[in-house]
Amino acid sequence: MPCKLSIIIPCLNEEANIEATLKPLQTLRERGHEIILGDASSIDNTVTLATPLCDKIISCEKGRAAQMNAGANEATGDILCFIHADTLCPENLDRIIIHELKTTHYLWGRFNIKLSSSKPVFRLIESLINIRSCITGIASGDQGIFIYRHIFKRLSGYSPIPLMEDIEISRRLKKISKPVCIKNRPLITSSRRWEKHGVLRTVLLMWTLRLKYFLGTPAEKLVTQYPQHDS
Repeated sequence: MPCKLSIIIPCLNEEANIEATLKPLQTLRERGHEIILGDASSIDNTVTLATPLCDKIISCEKGRAAQMNAGANEATGDILCFIHADTLCPENLDRIIIHELKTTHYLWGRFNIKLSSSKPVFRLIESLINIRSCITGIASGDQGIFIYRHIFKRLSGYSPIPLMEDIEISRRLKKISKPVCIKNRPLITSSRRWEKHGVLRTVLLMWTLRLKYFLGTPAEKLVTQYPQHDS
């Protein structure tokens, strides 16, 4: 029986990126899959640009966990795939995910990433991210986490926390299944955060926040130290 994919994208003021993210996914819509945008009241042209390229646009409260949960609540697919609004996916994203889940019999997974900048330092950063994820089984949100919808519902979705929602759900998912690690078809994700705030500073900040979360610091406290994307 064919599987239907629901691609869920949280966004806020992403007019500079949203068309580039959505256009490669239109062939998936032609094959019967759906794209759902969880928009947190964008004040730019995000919704206007995205409307002809999506099946549903849902207005929801700000926060990736809330936005992704809202999208998942409207999803009709067998598999949920969560993509960031500044991420470029292969046109055969659906076939890759379905093949890997059926072959491995795992219940969830993620992709390796490639950062958009051509600078050599970003090859090192992306390699460390991918290696760390494969070893730990913990996925970050920009790695295109995908999950069977019935499993996502069983877990009650993402926890309503303002940061680290990807790490938190990965921990729960690991208890029921290993993740599929798709290595040979990476997603291309924006390097804008590193370029804006500085490579070394951003890397150190991310590792510090992860360590603090691992040691028990609440996400509500950590989010005050995490710089948000500008539109």
